Amino acid sequence: MKSIQKKYDALIIGFGKGGKTLAAFMAKQGWQVAVIERSALMYGGTCINIACIPTKSLVHSAENHVPYADAIAEKNRLVESLRKRNFDMVDQFPNATVITGTASFLSPGTVSVRLADSGEEVTIAADRIIINTGAKPVLPSIPGLNASRRVFTSTTLMEETKLPERLVIIGAGYIALEFAGMYAQFGSEVTLLSRSATFLPDEDRDIADAVQSILIAKGIRIELGALVDELVPGGDTDTIVYRQAETRTEIKATAILIAAGRQPNTEDLNLEAAGVRQDSKGYIVVDERLQTSTPNIWAIGDINGGPQFTYISLDDFRIIRSQLFDFKPHSTADRIQVAGALFITPPLSHVGLREHEAIGKGYRVKVATLPASTSTRAQLLNRPEGIFKAVVDADTNLILGCTLLCSDSSELINLVQLAMHAGLDYTVLRDTIYTHPSMSESLNDLFAKIG
Repeated sequence: MKSIQKKYDALIIGFGKGGKTLAAFMAKQGWQVAVIERSALMYGGTCINIACIPTKSLVHSAENHVPYADAIAEKNRLVESLRKRNFDMVDQFPNATVITGTASFLSPGTVSVRLADSGEEVTIAADRIIINTGAKPVLPSIPGLNASRRVFTSTTLMEETKLPERLVIIGAGYIALEFAGMYAQFGSEVTLLSRSATFLPDEDRDIADAVQSILIAKGIRIELGALVDELVPGGDTDTIVYRQAETRTEIKATAILIAAGRQPNTEDLNLEAAGVRQDSKGYIVVDERLQTSTPNIWAIGDINGGPQFTYISLDDFRIIRSQLFDFKPHSTADRIQVAGALFITPPLSHVGLREHEAIGKGYRVKVATLPASTSTRAQLLNRPEGIFKAVVDADTNLILGCTLLCSDSSELINLVQLAMHAGLDYTVLRDTIYTHPSMSESLNDLFAKIG
C-alpha cells in the first residue's frame, strides 16, 4: 500500500445532496473533510446535473413553448451555474477539500483515489467515511442495443441539441413518463413501450386512467404488455421489434430512450476490502441510522436502496448529523409519510396510502374525488385536466392518503403532508381559509365531499 497522503476526520465519496450538505456542515464545525467526486461535471450530484433540475427546466420550457434547442441551452446554463454554486458551497471552507477522481477502498479506513487529471493514485485515510455515489440507468440485454447509435439514457438524451423526430421510450415508470410528456410537448412523436400490461400499476385505477388519458391527448402512443425482442440499427432510423401476447410489431425510431430502472454505482468502490455488505441488487445494506456492516462507514442517498429522491438524501444528512453532533436523534424510522411528484403536465403528486392500499391494510375508508376542472385557478391557467383524490380513515377522521393530478400539485401536496404529520383531522383542511384564486382552496371542496 502507498503511504497515506493525508488523514481526514471525515471522507465523503460522492458529491450528492446529502454528501455536499454534510461536508459543508462538518467543515463549519472545524472538521477536516474531503469530498471525492469522479467527474468535475458532477459537482453537486445527480439531481443538479443530470436529473431533477435539468429535466424540470426542460419541462418548464416545453410547457411555455420554448424551442427545443433554446430549451437545451437554457438547461445547460442553469446546470453550469448551480454546479459552480454547489462546488463553492464546499470549497469555501479552508478545511474542506474536493478531490476529483475515482475512489476504491483499501481497508475500512483507507481509500485509494485515481486522480482524474493526472491518473496518479493517492491514498487517503479517514476516521469516518460516508458513501454517496448514487445510482445510474440500467441498460437491459436487448439484441442489437449495443450496435445502435440512437440509444440514449435519461442523461445522454438531454445532451442532444436536435429534437428527435420519433422517440421510442422503453419503460413506463416515472422517468419514462416525464420524458414522454416533455418531448411530446416539444414536438416529438413519442411511443412508450411498457412491459407491464397495467399502466401505472401501483396507482388506483381512476388516477392511472386519468394520467393515461392526459398523455394520450398529448399524442403519446402507449403500448402495454410490450416485450422488446430486438433492436435493428438502420440508416435514417432504427427498428424496435416487440411482442404483445402473440402479436409481433415493428416501430421506427430516430431516438430510443432506455428508462428501464436504475442500479447502484458501486463497481469501482471495492466494498469487500471495507467489509461493506450489499443486497441482491447491489445496493449497500444499512440500518435505520444508515450505518453499514462496517461501524465507521455510512451510506446515504440512492446508493443505500431507499427512495431515490433528493429530499431523502437531504434527510439522510440529518440522520448522520444527529449521530455525529449534538442534535435530536433521527433515523429512517421517523419517515412516516413522504410525498412524491411526477412532473408531467399537469404533475401527479401523492402522499400516504392509496385507496386500494388502505383497504388492503384493513382500514374503513371514506374517499372523495374531485375533477381538477372545478378549480378556478386551473381554469385561468388553462390547465383544467386532472383529478383530486383523498382517502380518510372513517374511524378517526385522519387523512390516510391524498393524490393530486393538477397544476401546482407538487406544492399543494406538501400542505397535505404537513397536516398528516401533525395528526390533524381532515376537517382542518376542509375548513381552512385559503387565498383566492389558488389551487389550495380546492382542498375546501375536496374534503367537504368526505362530510
